[in-house]
Amino acid sequence: MPLPKIATPVYELELPSTGETIQYRPFLVKEEKVLVIALESEDTKQITTAIKNVIKNCIQSKGIKVETLPTFDIEYLFLNIRGKSVGEEIEVNVTCPDDGVTQVPITINLDDIQVQKNEDHTNRIKVDDSIMMEMKYPSLEQFIKNNFNFEDGNAMEQSFDLIATCIDKIFTEDEVWAVEDCTKKEIVEFLEQMNSSQFKEIEKFFETMPKLSHSITVKNPKTKKENAIVIEGLAGFFA
Repeated sequence: MPLPKIATPVYELELPSTGETIQYRPFLVKEEKVLVIALESEDTKQITTAIKNVIKNCIQSKGIKVETLPTFDIEYLFLNIRGKSVGEEIEVNVTCPDDGVTQVPITINLDDIQVQKNEDHTNRIKVDDSIMMEMKYPSLEQFIKNNFNFEDGNAMEQSFDLIATCIDKIFTEDEVWAVEDCTKKEIVEFLEQMNSSQFKEIEKFFETMPKLSHSITVKNPKTKKENAIVIEGLAGFFA
């Protein structure tokens, strides 16, 4: 006689980027095992595959392409899947800014963590009077590099890599250059022609991009001072 099947609950959330409601389930023990093995391997490719497969398996709605979801959608999804799988609360050690040393353990309810959007954010960047750029958000692959990168690399090179993968198109009134039709070398050379103020506009796109965020006040047990702390990004919540 076969053993009974265990029913898996299904939950709903809204994708921060589009407001679309999707259904998802918690990850199962076998999927958690795959994740743990991948993370212990410290192999970025293996981690990418594991996270992609787990998120794909857990999304129950049709037509969602995990590879094309922006980073903050993936972070929000992963956070909620993790919450429904292993617990609605997480414990994090935060460093008090007033002395920069004392660490305080805090408990955060996952329901309190939301994707914060900045009113000044735009995906269109004016390079000069004739040239514009349209940006797209970092994808799953970039999400892995941001949160689970075990390789020591050149920070400037990594920064240019990120920007190059997030340019969607470059255009003037008369012409449009789709980035998929350009080589990485051409994109980097285009970026290197910019002056500091033009490059700052690109940096502003990333700085104001929607992100997981949670504000808390923590009392330093040594100095007795109250500290306002903002935790951002998935890595911040699982540090």
